Amino acid sequence: MANKVRFNENYPEITESEKLINRADKLIPAFSQTLAKGPTQWVKGVAPNYLVRGKGSRVWDADGNEFLDYNMGIGPLILGYCNDRVDNAIKSQLEDGITFSMMHPLEVIVAEKVNSIIPNAESVRFSKTGAEVTTAAVRLARAFTKRDKVLCCGYHGWHDWYISVTDRNSGIPGNSKDLTYTFNYNDLDSLKDALDEDVACVILEPMIFEMPKPGFLESVQELCRVNGSLLIFDEMWTGFRMALGGAQQYFGITPDLAVYSKAVANGMPVSLLTGKEEYMNLLDKEVFFFSTFGGEALSLAAAMETMNIIEEENVPDAIFKKGKLLKDGYNKIAESLDMPYTKCTGYDARTIITFNSEYGNSLEMKSLVQQEMIKLGILWGGFHNMCYAHTGDDIQYTLRAYDTVLPILKKAVEEKNISNYLKGKPVEPVFRKTTNFKQAEKV
Repeated sequence: MANKVRFNENYPEITESEKLINRADKLIPAFSQTLAKGPTQWVKGVAPNYLVRGKGSRVWDADGNEFLDYNMGIGPLILGYCNDRVDNAIKSQLEDGITFSMMHPLEVIVAEKVNSIIPNAESVRFSKTGAEVTTAAVRLARAFTKRDKVLCCGYHGWHDWYISVTDRNSGIPGNSKDLTYTFNYNDLDSLKDALDEDVACVILEPMIFEMPKPGFLESVQELCRVNGSLLIFDEMWTGFRMALGGAQQYFGITPDLAVYSKAVANGMPVSLLTGKEEYMNLLDKEVFFFSTFGGEALSLAAAMETMNIIEEENVPDAIFKKGKLLKDGYNKIAESLDMPYTKCTGYDARTIITFNSEYGNSLEMKSLVQQEMIKLGILWGGFHNMCYAHTGDDIQYTLRAYDTVLPILKKAVEEKNISNYLKGKPVEPVFRKTTNFKQAEKV
């Protein structure tokens, strides 16, 4: 019998998932199109590999097991799976067509909507993925400033200009690797050390899980202005989640350029490049950024309806309140159990649970919690990516699950034998380096 969202006695049966992944092993490098969804991020032999259906806050795997999902498609599903209004907008557009031989009116209608809610959106361009629009923004900055160097902070996609700073940079020409450097969040000195007259732009996630120190974002903006470099906000995670107008509205900082994807269309593939007209005008003739599917109508219809719902229902406020209950509840349980090595942090709509490696292998700790949460019907990757469909009952059940699972982790840590509690191979890191890497220093 398939597991459900309840206190199941056994780990889920994943026979069909295992069959599928064995077939994928012969055809698909790394198994997955999205690293965060692939098998390296889940306890092998315990977690399902393939999901086949979703509704609201729940998903069902290839074996029929039901889970409460806190990954939400790795971010896009801000409203939850199969939102009726969004799905009906897609179906309605589907009757008229998907991609056309000329422009579609939704390109204008959705651009006007974006212009009305995002502070810096004097001009708007559409594409399909976050990596595409971040790369377009960098190209625009280079064209406008006539400079080459990029300073970045956060994760910005798979293209050469960014991935060259990570340890997965094979296949990237050496001259590309010499043009991108990093600085550390909330560390102005690391940015000042890297800024010079060849820096075209500074691109950063305005917030990941750590709140900006007072004046940090304002100082970054001023340093860019003085240096003649453009400021780009990568709002893949903060856009439409921190506020309707994203982090730039939430923090009151208007960047020169900004990029969005994930939550804008509740799961449909669309991304946004927004910016001030003087920079965006370069896309008319000087900078080439065009795509066959940029104006694909199903995604634009989904984006329009998603933005309408976010605005009408004040979705950011709702998911902040729900997420705060989870964050505070987790920390209360950990404190009551005297477990100083685990904590839930981040802004309330998107939080992360961390484990202190001084007490044991942090990936094994995460894997053990994941394993036991999956047994109880919760698809858990160490995050609370909140959606509008998460209910009060979902949150209360999740806290009951934590109340059951954290004592198991505590016992394993105290015995200094976490690996013996694992039923399969633990999760792996995405990148081995996350801070203090590929930094430039002034000579």
